[in-house]
Amino acid sequence: MVNFNSDLVVSSETPYFATNYILASTVQVHASNLLQLPSGDLLCAWFGGSQEGLSDICIHFSRLGKGEHKWAVPQKISDDHDRSEQNPVLFLNPVTKTLWVLYTAQPAGNQDKAVVRYRVSQDEGQTWSPAQNLFNDKGLFIRQPITVLKDGTWVLPAWYCRTPPGYRWIGNDDISIVKYTRDAGKTWHEKEVPNSTGSVHMNIKVLKDGNYIAFFRSRWADNVHTSSSTNGLDWSEPTPTSLPNPNSGICFDILSDGRLVIVYNDSNFQDGLAKREGLYDDITPADDTRANQPSLSKKREAIWGVPRKTLTVGVSSDRGETWKTKVLQEGDGFCMTNNSRSRENRELSYPSIWIDGETEYGEVVNVAFTFWRQRIKFVKFGAGWLDS
Repeated sequence: MVNFNSDLVVSSETPYFATNYILASTVQVHASNLLQLPSGDLLCAWFGGSQEGLSDICIHFSRLGKGEHKWAVPQKISDDHDRSEQNPVLFLNPVTKTLWVLYTAQPAGNQDKAVVRYRVSQDEGQTWSPAQNLFNDKGLFIRQPITVLKDGTWVLPAWYCRTPPGYRWIGNDDISIVKYTRDAGKTWHEKEVPNSTGSVHMNIKVLKDGNYIAFFRSRWADNVHTSSSTNGLDWSEPTPTSLPNPNSGICFDILSDGRLVIVYNDSNFQDGLAKREGLYDDITPADDTRANQPSLSKKREAIWGVPRKTLTVGVSSDRGETWKTKVLQEGDGFCMTNNSRSRENRELSYPSIWIDGETEYGEVVNVAFTFWRQRIKFVKFGAGWLDS
């Protein structure tokens, strides 16, 4: 039995390492995203309800006040009774200083019918504007935050969930794109990442030399992929890194000394328990048409159900060519079911990172991630922990 302690527990002062769990008000929680305000308060959003894909899945939100040791009681900040609302992304508008939450809304498990919505808060998340569609593109999905380029352009990484007519989405033909705006969200444009089929959850950061780098989740459950850009809009073809990926989310950030820090699962299709047909959402009807569907790419099929185990931190001093690794959370990562009522799911997944360079412990890495789909676990550690 896990003790889901909501009080921040410091297990080490030197190097600094502390953990706690965010209170859960729903049976299932998943896909957290962190954002720190200028005040030092840390915000976290995630989706929660009875089960991913059902219409009671909504966006939830909590706050860890600066200097506090417990996350606030979560509040629900979306409520579409006909759609499953997922993958929230928090963003502080640099022009108006307003807080945005972006998220997807889909009928059931049909990600190819999802739309991206947003709400705006004028008071740092206390109250929110009505939900609106940010884009009307069907099948558009998001997971990673907006990056503001050097010239002020906002870039939102996204991907299209595509499927042949007459079949349900299975992930065989997802492609990555970037949406971008030069007028603070009034008008948006789009560029496709070349040859990106199967590379999703694009996470973008700017390097110290001014160039850009991105890392991706892989639908093929093989490896984390990477891409580069000189301007943040035109990207190279994603190529595999040495880090494994079980078709699950990753997240990375850059330390003040230029080192890359990534959180990922140390597993891929070689760990077994995977399947190529269908998904594991447990909500599909008896006449599901996802199995044996043709692939538009005619090349590969998405692999689902690989254990999302051993959440690991990787550190690289050479832009991802080589990595030093440390275990963040051990676990077998069983995820062949998405049913949280039975509490069979033991996945460790969907990390979100925020680096805080101004704390009493020096530079601190904040990480939130899904723990068994029962809680969002929060971990914070000093940069020195990476070298310990």
